[in-house]
Amino acid sequence: MTKRITNKTVWFTIILGLAANLFFAQNTIPATTPTDSVSIDTTVVDTIVIRKTLTKIKHIPRGVNLTNPVISFKKTKPLKDRYNRFRVPSFWKKENQLGINVSETAFVNWNAGGDNAISGLGFLKFSRNYKFRYFKWDNNLDLRYGLNAQEGRKLRKTEDVIRLNSNVGYRRDTISNWYYSVQLNFNTQFSNGFKYPDRTTPISRFMAPGYLFFGAGTSYISQDQKFNLYLSPLTQKSTFVLDQRLADRGAFGVEKAVLDADGNVITPGENHLLELGFLVTHNWNLNLGKNIDLNSRLNLYTDYLASFGNIDLDWELNIKMRVNKYILTTIGTHLIYDDDILFDEVKNVDGIVTDPGEPRLQFKQVLGVGVAYDF
Repeated sequence: MTKRITNKTVWFTIILGLAANLFFAQNTIPATTPTDSVSIDTTVVDTIVIRKTLTKIKHIPRGVNLTNPVISFKKTKPLKDRYNRFRVPSFWKKENQLGINVSETAFVNWNAGGDNAISGLGFLKFSRNYKFRYFKWDNNLDLRYGLNAQEGRKLRKTEDVIRLNSNVGYRRDTISNWYYSVQLNFNTQFSNGFKYPDRTTPISRFMAPGYLFFGAGTSYISQDQKFNLYLSPLTQKSTFVLDQRLADRGAFGVEKAVLDADGNVITPGENHLLELGFLVTHNWNLNLGKNIDLNSRLNLYTDYLASFGNIDLDWELNIKMRVNKYILTTIGTHLIYDDDILFDEVKNVDGIVTDPGEPRLQFKQVLGVGVAYDF
């Protein structure tokens, strides 16, 4: 009897609890009215039906163009320029240029007269420049050599240059264009130079002279790096004359040899001249127009010790006009004045120098059309 009453009680309790839950329990999404301030946090997702088989279109309306995509290379054109592959960015900027300028004159039954002639000038330029935040390092190497052949005479040299420049700079911030700089310049030539038509006595040779400038100062370099001004109040200039015959004559400012009464050498001439002075160098690249560029390079130097106030000048001005990617026209001038280079030396009948000569302004003008290749 006790067991039966217990089972009925349990079932009654369960039924009563379910009824109370249905009557008093709150819906999971409460009903709201326009005046309620509580928004419903509910997202409605529409149902998308994807049919397994599509009904084919039997009747295509007029004006509808249904085409299947087809890949065709019939209308494609080859690239004119070589494809540039992606390269990892570098702080180095390099420039390589190789070229030759040629000028030629030929006459056949020419009543006004003239001699057939041809001239050639080969040049090679390397540039390696590094720039990152406060540090900058510029390196340039210029090599030039030219020859002229004229009917009835031997080859003559028209150009001979070896020039190396290196400048290291440091600035205190990335906004300023002023750098603390250390600079090195080196100049010499490839082969013997003569005062034509004399071909027996060279007036210059490789490392005779050779010039080395080394000093410290400050540089102003524009953001586009086309304007560079270097001021050095302390620069050492070394002049090398490694040809003993020229050194004995005291060429290019070195101490000449001491001779006896018969002209015999007692003390050989010096092969090296050391000077300390003030140096100003200036490089400026200016675009004058489409495919027309102007380049100016200027060196000014004066010695503190021997001849302060006498300024050595080296100014080169070139205008380059590029016809296309390979054809290049160059018009250039070059001015040099150095009081250590003397002209019109006078000797007596015994071969003794009576007048060492005087310094003069040297001038050269060049016009060339040729081929230049950048690589």
